Amino acid sequence: MLRSRTYGMQHASWIIGLLWLALQCMRVAGGCLEDNFPASVIEDAHLSTLQLLEKYKYPAETHQVTTEDNYILTFHRIPRPGAQPVLLVHGLEDTSSTWIMMGPHSGLGYFLYDQGYDIWMGNVRGNRYSRGHLKLNPNTDRAYWAFSWHEIGMYDLPAMIDGVLAKTGFHKLNYFGHSQGTTSFFVLASSRPEYNAKIHLMNALAPVAFMGHMKTPLLGMARVGIKMLGESLELFPHSDIYLNQCLQSAGMLKTCIRFYWQVVGKNSDEFNMTMFPVVLGHIPGGCNVKQPVHYFQLQRSDRFCQYDYEAKENQKMYGRNTPPDYRLERITAPIALYYGSNDHLSAVEDVQRLAKILPNVVESHLYKRWNHMDMIWGISARHSIQPKMLEVMRYWESVGDSKYAEPTTNFPVEEEIAQTVTVPVPGSDGDIEEIFDDEKEVEEKSGKDQEGGKGQDEQQDTAVESPSKE
Repeated sequence: MLRSRTYGMQHASWIIGLLWLALQCMRVAGGCLEDNFPASVIEDAHLSTLQLLEKYKYPAETHQVTTEDNYILTFHRIPRPGAQPVLLVHGLEDTSSTWIMMGPHSGLGYFLYDQGYDIWMGNVRGNRYSRGHLKLNPNTDRAYWAFSWHEIGMYDLPAMIDGVLAKTGFHKLNYFGHSQGTTSFFVLASSRPEYNAKIHLMNALAPVAFMGHMKTPLLGMARVGIKMLGESLELFPHSDIYLNQCLQSAGMLKTCIRFYWQVVGKNSDEFNMTMFPVVLGHIPGGCNVKQPVHYFQLQRSDRFCQYDYEAKENQKMYGRNTPPDYRLERITAPIALYYGSNDHLSAVEDVQRLAKILPNVVESHLYKRWNHMDMIWGISARHSIQPKMLEVMRYWESVGDSKYAEPTTNFPVEEEIAQTVTVPVPGSDGDIEEIFDDEKEVEEKSGKDQEGGKGQDEQQDTAVESPSKE
């Protein structure tokens, strides 16, 4: 047992070593960029979630809960005692910092706190902040990593929700999930439907359930790499290696941005170049190999179902040759869907298929050209999507369980955010900006310039009734 565990971890280190060597080989002469980013940005890249809150003069607390299967999870809270609690749950390889890393003038966690809410930012098992367990050591016990996002939905989210409600004395909370944070909620609300009654509104940002139309160009490479690693093993723990390597030169930074866009989708309008080092400093946050493997299974099967252990093991686990589907029709909590048309991981077709099955979708909002991360990191998020989410959330808080509550939209809304201007990185001499010219970006930008008279946040469908109208 010890031998196989040691071999697996050495294998993972070897793979990461090869990745590091590849990055070294791609380095391009051009001068170190680290000195050319604002000192405050570089500092934020190295701070923890609590340190970020303290730096920007926000109250900060740490809380822990233990799951039914003995994992110890950490919350980062921006406390406002007596106020309505909001639980925010991050995506794959992410952490609680995702809700605040873009700073007080952009981060959703700061925005909701400033609007009067008690903010609880969760960290799921296996990330840098939630590596505790009552019996297992994540550094030496392979059994610690025997989970996918199914267990996150079945055990982590109930512990988080119950922990927040017990601490605050409220009976319901608002939920925000991004990517895997939506997947795990769909697992919870369909498999343990009693938790639906504890949710005012579930805000699904870049929701992921069905994945038949996933279009990331790196899918094949990712499958091969993860297959080499095997299951029940940590994947990309938190490290400064990506930050250090990507800031070596203008050429390296361009390579890293291209890779980033290959994964999440390309949208230079919402991309904050200046803050990209902060992203690299906090991502990856750590996860288990089985989490992406479970997603790959969904893509291949075009189903939203439990983990596929193959026929023989499935018979033992489920009493059938194939894993059972999650019963989405059992999800009764109000759900607001926010998604982008250029999202490589959460395709429009898959989200709209999900919306047709969920019985209580109260908002379906499509943002043109937005990618997988623009919902939380986009330049215009503060003046576009965040006020919209606040409006819808307050409406559903006010109506509660009223039988007279009406969906805030009766059909999908498409919104196009006016083009934003990104500030070049000081000292780059235009080299970094050349990346925006790749793959016909010039044509795309030119087309948007011709649409310039539309104004910011123009709502394409003006027939949608305001949530404030009952």
